[in-house]
Amino acid sequence: MARIRKAAAILVPLALSASLVAFAGPAESKLPQESPIDVVHPRLDTHAAKLNISYGRSDLDLHYDQKDAAEPNGCNVRHHEESEKAEVKSGNPHIRLGSDATDWKLLQFHFHTPSEHKFAGHSYPLELHLVHENVSTKQLAVIGVPLKVGAASTVDTVLAKLAPECGDNVHLSQIDLNTLLPHDKSTLRYMGSLTTFPYSEGVRWFLMGEKTVTQATITRFQQMFPHGNSREVQPLNGRVVTAVPHI
Repeated sequence: MARIRKAAAILVPLALSASLVAFAGPAESKLPQESPIDVVHPRLDTHAAKLNISYGRSDLDLHYDQKDAAEPNGCNVRHHEESEKAEVKSGNPHIRLGSDATDWKLLQFHFHTPSEHKFAGHSYPLELHLVHENVSTKQLAVIGVPLKVGAASTVDTVLAKLAPECGDNVHLSQIDLNTLLPHDKSTLRYMGSLTTFPYSEGVRWFLMGEKTVTQATITRFQQMFPHGNSREVQPLNGRVVTAVPHI
């Protein structure tokens, strides 16, 4: 039990982890199930399928994910759904759920400022989203990692040179993708959607504990997106968020 409580505490700031309750509510299937959300009162679940992560090293191409290419001034205007996106170019990084042998392949990861998800009303300066696709069903799963100011990390390496909106990609060789994630793989889980158009639902979300990034990198990214590139939090509409310790 002590290990379970310790794992749950790493999931989110102390203000949230202290509010873990055995809460359950009816799912409202006819109401929108969109992302991001403000996570409050997650339900502890020690029996959910374990999230197995097999990332390793990969070459990446960092590019500017442009949404307004058809606009005459698209290269000079920051659209609120644009971001810096790193596409996986080598290796076979993937996740699996429990004993299911089906791979969810990591396609790309990108960043939002400020964090799209909130935790008991608390937001972070950056949030990392790692997007996976089930190789059989094509369903999407996203791992979200809130980023706070602190020691340098792999995120600093990835965002050391930002790709321009209308310019060349930035190639990164053999990045250890495992180091993008916190050591503790406990997760907050819920069903949601993409946070950019077309906001498709049916996305499995796994929110992890925080990682650090230097202030210099946060400033560099925020200067690229001075008005932010995050969607506002969406109503839960009866959904339950589960806190799953990684034991």
